[in-house]
Amino acid sequence: MVFEVLKGEEMEWPAYLDEYEKLVIRMNTPRVVIDNAVCPTATLIQVDSARKHGVLLEAVQVLTDLNLSIRKAYISSDGRWFMDVFHVTDQFGRKLTDESVLSYIEQSLESGSAPKSPSGGAGDGLMALELTGTDRPGLLSEVFAVLAELQCGVVEAKVWTHNGRIACLLFVRDEGSGEPIEDAHRIHRVESRLRQVLKGDHGVRGAKAAVSSLAVAHADRRLHQLMFADRDYEHPSPSPAAAPPSVSVQNWMERGYSIVTVQCRDRAKLLFDIVCTLTDMEYVVFHGTIDTVGDKAHQEFYTRHKDGSPISSEAERQRVIQCLQAAIERRASEGLRVELCAVDQPRLLSNVTRTFRENGLLVTRAEISTKGQMASNVFYVTDAAGQPADHDAIEAVRQRIGIGTACLKVEEEQWLHVYRKAARTREEVQSGGGGLRLFYLGNLVMRNLYNLGLIRSCS
Repeated sequence: MVFEVLKGEEMEWPAYLDEYEKLVIRMNTPRVVIDNAVCPTATLIQVDSARKHGVLLEAVQVLTDLNLSIRKAYISSDGRWFMDVFHVTDQFGRKLTDESVLSYIEQSLESGSAPKSPSGGAGDGLMALELTGTDRPGLLSEVFAVLAELQCGVVEAKVWTHNGRIACLLFVRDEGSGEPIEDAHRIHRVESRLRQVLKGDHGVRGAKAAVSSLAVAHADRRLHQLMFADRDYEHPSPSPAAAPPSVSVQNWMERGYSIVTVQCRDRAKLLFDIVCTLTDMEYVVFHGTIDTVGDKAHQEFYTRHKDGSPISSEAERQRVIQCLQAAIERRASEGLRVELCAVDQPRLLSNVTRTFRENGLLVTRAEISTKGQMASNVFYVTDAAGQPADHDAIEAVRQRIGIGTACLKVEEEQWLHVYRKAARTREEVQSGGGGLRLFYLGNLVMRNLYNLGLIRSCS
């Protein structure tokens, strides 16, 4: 099955355009081909368009906003023209067959900008608040408590933490009336109170809380921009949970390209995060390949600066590496995924995040959304040391907020791991008296020594 759309031929032309101007518009209108026949495991989406800065990001954004997986891709630019080929599946690894999804992709890629989608930005009539500062236990709870006190209802929100920094994008309205907040004195008070909560150290890494001066077209891209401006990439974590992603930058002087190579574990929206960062750093991708084998992703990009020059110094090279590593790590899902579905009500977020804090849980990432009267909130939580959440703490949260009209879901595989760990701990505690406990500890030590190869079995 092949879908091919040449949208320019269907346009109703304004009377003031002559034939030459119509031809130019046709030539610059993206040509989209969606093919389900060529590849047995993925849907192929080919986009041909005039080359401009950000055109690759626009295409990737359309696909990732639909939670589609890009397992392979080929990017090529020839003069003024640009061609992308994406091998795409849904989040379950299946080819795309839904006609409405295919139609949405066609319309979005043809227009060069996505129609409004739930993950893109907030609706009209909401005030967008942008917060950045130093992260600390309980900070998010304090932010939501202040907003509740000031009668600001949070309709949508996204929160990222990375390297001890936090960035929040909050879309709010008046809690009582549901109307936009437009009073300048009230807006100033909200900004001032939130800055007090963030308690910045002043200067470039200080706390910032302000109403966005621009319409937020895409929340994830704006969060990347906020953390980039906050320079979270300059201060790596003193005790990282894992080795940083492998990123290398080499110059191909004969062709005037800088070759950026990324190798890391694959995850949702990985390509978007990388291309978004390169675009906002004003690099243009001329050629590239994306390949995924199992859970390992290999991505290679041939880039130049917007002015046509390759990376020209070691300092610039290191900055690109650090920024790409940070972009990949920001969305890494550290912690246990906890989803709360409940009837929306005042102070819901304040109460939920306070419950996390009272049980020693840190929120490392959050996505808040409201549809009608229902709130759907996703949190990623760890213990106070950044380690996997304790079973008893999660169970306490379940008992506190997962009752009545609320539905609290914990990611099954992660929860099973936490539950088994708690069960093993209880077994050890209940193993008996002093002599028996000592015998058990001795067995445990002997087994660990054997596993490490420091002793041999005599059986």
